Amino acid sequence: MVRTSSLTPRSKFFLRKHRKWPVSPYDTKWHKLFNQHQALQTLKHSPLNPPQTLLSTLIHSFNTFNCDPTPEAYNFVLKTLFKTSQLSHIPSVVDRLESIEKFHPPESIFTNLIRFYGSANRVEDAIDVFYRIPKFRCDPSAVSLNSLLYVLCGSSEGLKMVPQVLMNSRAMGIRLEESSFRILISALCRIGSVGYAIEIMKCMISNGYDLDVKICSLVLSSLCEQKGVGGLEVVGFVEEMKKVGFCPGMLDYSNVSRCLVKQGKGLDALRVLCKMKVEGMKPDIVCYTMVLYGVIANGDYKNADKVFDELLVLGLVPDVYTYSVYINGLCKQNNVEAGIKMITCMEELGCKPNLITYNLLLKALCKNGELSRARELVSEMTLNGVGRGLVCKAMDLLQIMVDKNVVPGARAWEALLLSSGTGPCLVENTWTNLVNPVEVNTSHQTL
Repeated sequence: MVRTSSLTPRSKFFLRKHRKWPVSPYDTKWHKLFNQHQALQTLKHSPLNPPQTLLSTLIHSFNTFNCDPTPEAYNFVLKTLFKTSQLSHIPSVVDRLESIEKFHPPESIFTNLIRFYGSANRVEDAIDVFYRIPKFRCDPSAVSLNSLLYVLCGSSEGLKMVPQVLMNSRAMGIRLEESSFRILISALCRIGSVGYAIEIMKCMISNGYDLDVKICSLVLSSLCEQKGVGGLEVVGFVEEMKKVGFCPGMLDYSNVSRCLVKQGKGLDALRVLCKMKVEGMKPDIVCYTMVLYGVIANGDYKNADKVFDELLVLGLVPDVYTYSVYINGLCKQNNVEAGIKMITCMEELGCKPNLITYNLLLKALCKNGELSRARELVSEMTLNGVGRGLVCKAMDLLQIMVDKNVVPGARAWEALLLSSGTGPCLVENTWTNLVNPVEVNTSHQTL
């Protein structure tokens, strides 16, 4: 430190001329922040009793501490008005924020306000707030646009306004980001407009954005569920997306296989299974079960045996639905005894047959006229605890079949199951519809 005595007269004159008076402790930045904090706490703890409004409380609190309101204070007021369902007071707060206050509010205030109006189903007000953002000394970005898109994509009426909003946002200097495309594509997939979703995804890629794997999987899943879309079209879409960097996962290939199987293209589903193995994936038991069902539905029992043997060699553990599908194939080949032996193998491996499995065999036995063998199988069901409420009615049905020489159809079995008071669960219903275990020989013989 330089002593004053060591300074020359000229330097002393300089210091006296340019010396500043000490700053008042009441004008420092920390004191201003402290006052604003105290005013905000006063606002938060003030009672909200009518006719006193929250806006007047805000003004009074900050005037008391001789400081200007902060963005946090306005954000608190807007949130409180929304939570207390006082939406009618929001416009006056927004107008004061626009015309009176001088600070630059953060964009988060307006994104929250857009979400508030969206939750209250006031879409027009949400759009108005978005368009007014530049008037608040705030530059809008894709963040506020995405908030508005979320609101608009939540209803069919809002979706109609999306094109105009996108055009106006471009005039406002807002550039669509990857998240914006994701919102639009998800909304289009949700309403079933997969074609438009694919076009937007291609536009996204052409604009230089990286391919979003989750979005591509969503589009593929929606395409597989789209009515009127052929399986080959789905496979072609997968190959096209691979060229731009998409790597299908296990779930993606499962959706493709399910789509092909539903359209009766079991051999194509088998090719997809082979492609998964070539790409280094290990298909799970669900994939194998779907392909197994597909080739059996096409009558390709040779490939069915290969698929079943392959999943065993790979160490996969078949579940009851896998066994049911394979037993269904054996029954279609009139090899019922092999199906019954398969049930024994299931039990030895700790897989308990369910009602669907037994129904497959009962249907085949009744079709071949082996009613005594069907009775034995029903007794076995009783011992295994399968369909306890159905056994008595099944015995009555077999007796009626003996007397009238008719074959029960699928609806007869379903009616008996429901009347027994032990209806099937969701999973069994799904697989019952898929496997359709009981078929009718002739329409005039169905009960």
